[in-house]
Amino acid sequence: MNYDELNKCIVNCRKCKRLVDYRNTREIPARYSGEEYWNKPITGYGDINGKILVIGLAPAFNGGNRTGRIFTGDHSSDFLISSLYEVGLTSIPTSENRNDGLKYNDMYITLALKCAPPDNKPLNVELNNCSSYMHQEIDQMKNVRAIICLGKIAFDAVIKYYKSRGTNTKNIKFGHGVYYDISGIRLYGCYHPSPRNVNTGLLKKDDFISLFRSVREYAES
Repeated sequence: MNYDELNKCIVNCRKCKRLVDYRNTREIPARYSGEEYWNKPITGYGDINGKILVIGLAPAFNGGNRTGRIFTGDHSSDFLISSLYEVGLTSIPTSENRNDGLKYNDMYITLALKCAPPDNKPLNVELNNCSSYMHQEIDQMKNVRAIICLGKIAFDAVIKYYKSRGTNTKNIKFGHGVYYDISGIRLYGCYHPSPRNVNTGLLKKDDFISLFRSVREYAES
């Protein structure tokens, strides 16, 4: 199917009852009272013809699940988008809502899991149900040169993609800043820009920006 058909299929997906129930029955925090939540699976966003692909874990309940756009309206998106802006990969330094004018430059961003999971912990069966969507997104990216995985779950999801294509992935392990050249594409591991990783100092903004700067330089070389 083409790109538009794929996104329509993603938005209408109801494969995982636990995720459907969660996004429709969880209590909305008082600070967002009165807002109309998206409450559907989240598609990728950006330039599907770009050279860089970023893959996250899943939408946050009060982030992407609320706004309807990946990495929008929460602390993780604040950290990510402001960092990408420093590298020249976004048009503006913030990601607040679907109508804010944010554009990605030569980059597409998507998720291993398209729905917000309880406690940000997806089940393996849910990741498996969703895997075909991400696989098709990667296949759509004919110009991709670099894939950056935000967290181990996203990294493992991409390894599963390569295994399904018959690629040897032996001895490939997740690590922050570690990269591997696979089938003409450079695969990077990166800590997820979650508040926990940022607030504990596991992920420092300068290091994050430096990693993405090197990714852009490689993709454009």
